[in-house]
Amino acid sequence: MEQRLMIYNTLSRCKQPFEPVHAPNVGMYVCGPTVYGDPHLGHARPAITFDILFRYLKHLGYKVRYVRNITDVGHLEHDADEGEDKIEKKARLEQLEPMEVAQFYTNRYHAAMEALNVLPPSIEPLASGHIIEQIELVRQILDHGYAYVSNGSVYFDIARYNKDYHYGALSGRNLDDVINNSRELDGVGEKRNQADFALWKKAQPEHIMRWPSPWSDGFPGWHCECTAMGRKYLGSEFDIHGGGMDLIFPHHECEIAQAVASQGKPMVKYWMHNNMITINGQKMGKSLGNFITLEQFFTGKHDKLEKAYSPMTIRFFILSAHYRGTVDFSNEALQACEKGLERLLNGLDDLGRVPVSDKCDPETEKVVKALRQKCYDAMNDDLATPTVISHLFEACGTINKLLDHKATICAGCLEELAGTMHLFAYDILGLKPDRSASNDAREKAFGRVVDMVLGLRAKAKAAKDWATSDHIRDELAAAGFEVKDTKDGVTWKLNK
Repeated sequence: MEQRLMIYNTLSRCKQPFEPVHAPNVGMYVCGPTVYGDPHLGHARPAITFDILFRYLKHLGYKVRYVRNITDVGHLEHDADEGEDKIEKKARLEQLEPMEVAQFYTNRYHAAMEALNVLPPSIEPLASGHIIEQIELVRQILDHGYAYVSNGSVYFDIARYNKDYHYGALSGRNLDDVINNSRELDGVGEKRNQADFALWKKAQPEHIMRWPSPWSDGFPGWHCECTAMGRKYLGSEFDIHGGGMDLIFPHHECEIAQAVASQGKPMVKYWMHNNMITINGQKMGKSLGNFITLEQFFTGKHDKLEKAYSPMTIRFFILSAHYRGTVDFSNEALQACEKGLERLLNGLDDLGRVPVSDKCDPETEKVVKALRQKCYDAMNDDLATPTVISHLFEACGTINKLLDHKATICAGCLEELAGTMHLFAYDILGLKPDRSASNDAREKAFGRVVDMVLGLRAKAKAAKDWATSDHIRDELAAAGFEVKDTKDGVTWKLNK
């Protein structure tokens, strides 16, 4: 059955059927990280969200060109024309070249993404490698009358643009009041009104990263890079532009304005945004003291973490909520996801131990035959990964019944069950059969089971049932457990 993917388009504010501009080719652009610090949980969410979309579109048969940029220059505070470039600031503090800083944290980001099993994009362009394209974008906007030069810098003219188009189409903001009531600059500032944003900034003498342009030696504004690189690699019209919800305004709103101002038409058909990560109900951020890097999650070295959490636990945690809903961090939530992941991985492992019968019982046959389409239906409903996970959990319940001989399954249905679970758990959700997430839980479980069995042996010895006592000891030995009776009690260990 042909699958019909529906995705929520931020621009239209509703779910729409996915219809590529140039099917079967799909162009997808996602705003990547600014590489001036270690990747954190907020970086993981968009990476995993759009990794799922990338995987699923490829599974549906599309040829996907996935572009995810690296911002290594020009990323200023707020509206990209105030504050200090974060990479330059770190370079100055650490007495490094800015590109040393960018390369170091780019490598850290790549390592974290690999650990999370995020597929690499088709193209990963650097902002610093596309200055020519950004200068050309600025020139086109100037030529069309939607920007102006002021003291060697170039600003986008919001008022001029708003006369011909609507600045605020993505965020739903009406900026007429902002423009009309903007603060008078009294001849001091460079901008005509406070709503205007920088396309090109003239570099001050202390600014390290600078390039020649027709207007000054300087650097591009933050918003230019994605518009310029998206158009270079995906064309003047492409399918999907994604990123975090915090980028809707001003970044993506400015991108829309730049594209329309430079080429007379929108560039992107579907805008998709994942929601944010919160900690105790607050948005995660360094200023709030609730900032946790991925490395800290993986090692457990943070005062808000009760233990280390594996990359697959983090991935499962993010997939357990819909990408457009908020995800609130807590140790309790992560530990619940750790157990859920363990349950799912155990179910996948247990498929190899399921006994095969000549035929299925009616209930098992019904579950197996419905499972694949139920998972597709969830994915087609705007990537409802929590629903997919719930269906896979239901399948794990069926597997437990089969192992307990409370149900029967034929070879054909078992093959279908295994194929469906592997497809959605591994290929589409991107989970890995990596048990490192649950070594502690496994050891504790082993300990509880062995202690329970040894308790039964102690009762047999107390009743002088030596045959049962010896039988339990021998069976444990056969399973690899060494049991010793000492004057202080019974000790055991698992032989490696």
